[in-house]
Amino acid sequence: MGFVRRLEQLFHYIGSISFFIKNTFWWLFTKKRDFKSLIREITFIGIGSFPLVSLIAFFIGMIIAFQTAYQLQQLASEIQLASLVALSLVRELGPVIGALIVAARIGASITAGIGSMKISEQVDALEALGVDPVDYLVVPKFIALIICMPILIIYADFLGIVGGYIIGSTKFAIPAGLYFRMTLDALKFKDILSGLAKSVCFGSVIAFISCYEGFRPFSSTDVSIAVTQSVVKSFMLIIITDCILTALFYFTWI
Repeated sequence: MGFVRRLEQLFHYIGSISFFIKNTFWWLFTKKRDFKSLIREITFIGIGSFPLVSLIAFFIGMIIAFQTAYQLQQLASEIQLASLVALSLVRELGPVIGALIVAARIGASITAGIGSMKISEQVDALEALGVDPVDYLVVPKFIALIICMPILIIYADFLGIVGGYIIGSTKFAIPAGLYFRMTLDALKFKDILSGLAKSVCFGSVIAFISCYEGFRPFSSTDVSIAVTQSVVKSFMLIIITDCILTALFYFTWI
């Protein structure tokens, strides 16, 4: 019975969030946007995430270089360090790590904010005034996330490559010109496009999960639970989405 009950809950959750996504897209394409609210959300999501993304992406690039340096030394292929760091970041680690950071920082904040509005009856007040909460609260966040995520990921990729260069220049004395030329030679358009496509999908996942979980609380205790659920489910769906997209790009473009 426990398994059946959990299965019912899973299908109910999938159905509920599907209607939620449908409503979001309906309002997205049927109403003009207020640019002030969009700019406010972009500032909060994008500029607010830059310091943390910068710090982590830079050190991730250094860590990749450290981890691959030993094996490359064994193969006398130290010059390939630039290619490995660039491909690892642009294809996989940059989008995933950036999405996880945004999900933990921004997604949790979105869930807490909407949840607080829900239990303080501000959402009910919006409905009483004839304002749809999905249109007013969700759509601007969704647009801001799919705009900011590719920019953040490009920025994270660049800083990660710089972090890898620091290790390459200090450990293997690779000249800057050679390092960045090999980086550009290793990267193909499809690598950059796949990373950007992943970032847009991850931004959508974060927006839908964090906003949907924010509408669920009925008491102050439920808000903390919703925030936890938002982060955990966002992390899980980001990894699952990444696996699906990686397989899709592999079999499509190889």
